[in-house]
Amino acid sequence: MTHQEYLLTLNVPPSLEESMVDCLLLLESAHGFSSFPVNAHHHENKGLSLAEQVSGRQKKVRFQMPVNAEGLAVLLTRLKQDFAGTGIQYWVLPVIERGEI
Repeated sequence: MTHQEYLLTLNVPPSLEESMVDCLLLLESAHGFSSFPVNAHHHENKGLSLAEQVSGRQKKVRFQMPVNAEGLAVLLTRLKQDFAGTGIQYWVLPVIERGEI
């Protein structure tokens, strides 16, 4: 019997990077997670500095982690409680296959 896994992606403001790392280390230790800097582009200028408005990009830190359905529900509930109102964007995709080479 296979268990459905998902890939959770979070775009986090750099000011929340350490808090997110701490939270994810406590909640998602089965598979670990990755983080890396990204530029986010959005048509709204809400929360952007003048330089970000001119350049059309905003610096974010992206976190990605595989998680099973049960863990996903717990993780999203916790993140929504701990980071309410912070503007963190997230999305969830099904994992078709994963392994190690």
